[in-house]
Amino acid sequence: MEGVTGSSPVAPMICPFSRNTDSKFMDLSTLRHSCSHVMAQAVKELWPDAKLAIGPSIDDGFYYDFDKQEPFSPEDLEKIESRMRAIVEKDLAFKKEDLSKPEALKLFSKLGEPYKLELISDIPDEKVSVYRTGDQFVDLCRGPHVASTGAVKAFKLLSIAGAYWHGIETNPMLQRIYGTAFDSVEALKKYLDLLEEAKKRDHRKLGQQLELFDIYHDEAGAGLVFYLPKGAILRDILETYEKKEHTRRGYQMVVTPHLLKGELWKTSGHSDYYRQNMYFLEIDEKEYAVKPMNCPGHILIYKSKTRSYRDLPLRLFELGTVYRHEKSGVLHGLLRVRSFTQDDAHIFCLPEQVKPEIKGVIDFVFDAMQLFGFKDFKIEISTRPKKSIGTDEDWLQATAALRESLDEKKLSYEVNEGEGAFYGPKIDIKLRDALGRYWQCATIQCDFTLPEKFALKYVKPDGKEARPVMLHRVIFGSLERFIGTLIEHYAGNFPLWLAPEQVRVIPLKSDNEAYACELEEIFKKRDVRVSVDLSSETLNKKIRNAELARVPYILVCGPREAQARTVSVRSKSKGDCGVLSIEDFCRQAAEEIEQKK
Repeated sequence: MEGVTGSSPVAPMICPFSRNTDSKFMDLSTLRHSCSHVMAQAVKELWPDAKLAIGPSIDDGFYYDFDKQEPFSPEDLEKIESRMRAIVEKDLAFKKEDLSKPEALKLFSKLGEPYKLELISDIPDEKVSVYRTGDQFVDLCRGPHVASTGAVKAFKLLSIAGAYWHGIETNPMLQRIYGTAFDSVEALKKYLDLLEEAKKRDHRKLGQQLELFDIYHDEAGAGLVFYLPKGAILRDILETYEKKEHTRRGYQMVVTPHLLKGELWKTSGHSDYYRQNMYFLEIDEKEYAVKPMNCPGHILIYKSKTRSYRDLPLRLFELGTVYRHEKSGVLHGLLRVRSFTQDDAHIFCLPEQVKPEIKGVIDFVFDAMQLFGFKDFKIEISTRPKKSIGTDEDWLQATAALRESLDEKKLSYEVNEGEGAFYGPKIDIKLRDALGRYWQCATIQCDFTLPEKFALKYVKPDGKEARPVMLHRVIFGSLERFIGTLIEHYAGNFPLWLAPEQVRVIPLKSDNEAYACELEEIFKKRDVRVSVDLSSETLNKKIRNAELARVPYILVCGPREAQARTVSVRSKSKGDCGVLSIEDFCRQAAEEIEQKK
């Protein structure tokens, strides 16, 4: 399964304001692109020696890349914003000029802008356009822009990052300033409030605070996740659910090696189309590769014996750990890593079974995501990329199967032209979280090509051989990404059934520790995930620590509770629940876990 780790550090998240082109004032992408030019003008006025690279609008704002000798500081952002406001106050018109390439080269050579000269040289047209604002600032740009700088009023510069020119590590490192702009102060404030809430929910911060996972960059290497005991419990809950649910839906569990011969990856096409993302090594003078995907291994299992049409559909499922060579600059917590586990399945089926199987996967995705608290979805179909394998006919058939399956289920979708996997088109189902952000998780790919390359066969009723169709699919995607998604969706406040620690027992005094430990044993026998705080901290500090750890239930027990065989219950969501008998609390907790609320 290709493409579950995204294409940028924040690829899994799409701001709810993204692609909002319904503004009654102007198109947001045009406004944001114009704001990036205002920012570039401000930077040039403050630091005339800074060199300009590119400054596009993006989903939730804009950025501009600069080549500047000294690094920008947070204080510099304040200076730039102040100068931008002055440029906005002047209400300078955006004036477009069409120049011949020689004229443009001469202009930007005089201005000392080497990156613009390179961009102009790469433009195939004989004419290029530039935009001027005021008497001094000019930038290479196709446009469009707003009429004047006065339209750019609600904006904010957000952060500074490094970026290689053209994204190539051997090129100069530039400084990228990110910002955002909206058509009203109210919309900007709403977005900035969202960003602040997102910071509080950042899974990297909460992951350490809640002792779920860590990444030991220096000691073990970047992009490699270590699950701490509580994180391992959360992961086990997900894996247990997956195994049970896949078995119920007719999948068979398999396990494949992490290391396979290089020849296998040549046959699959990965060596030619995915090599830059793979790890290779030599064993006994033969090339091997650490698997970036599970599909070739599942194909070998399919080929291990003769298959009849009666055997199909054959659904093979694996919680398969894969390894991908991601650049260090794009690694991002659990969302972009170098080693991750996919809930990967491959369905080998008859041509007439393709659409029913696709629909079955879609139903599986919706059932699973609603269980985990996701109500809204966005669906996209990605079509054939320029770099791909297979015939036009196969691609047309595969794409039609995906489209028709969604149409027949009356599901709306967007089309991403040229964004499919190299061996087949795909459906991506994105989840909308509690903050309105979309996350990439589930994917379904329809593949006529790999069965052909590996000469897969089944025997038809008439005894003749035919080629099966192969569906690649994931439900959660990678467990790492899905856990990161859950952490931010719930802000670490997992429902009782998902919480790694469900109950914390706190004795009122040291005299009550024996009863607290007895309660621990009672709950453990009932499969409640429980701990006892026997530290020397004060009661208030113990309660505060449990609250910071996002424990759903805190049970305080003193001499009265010990004598009456009760517990004083504090709920994370409901507050003080009063005193309950042990049996009543266990029954209520069991019902809550069963209902998965």
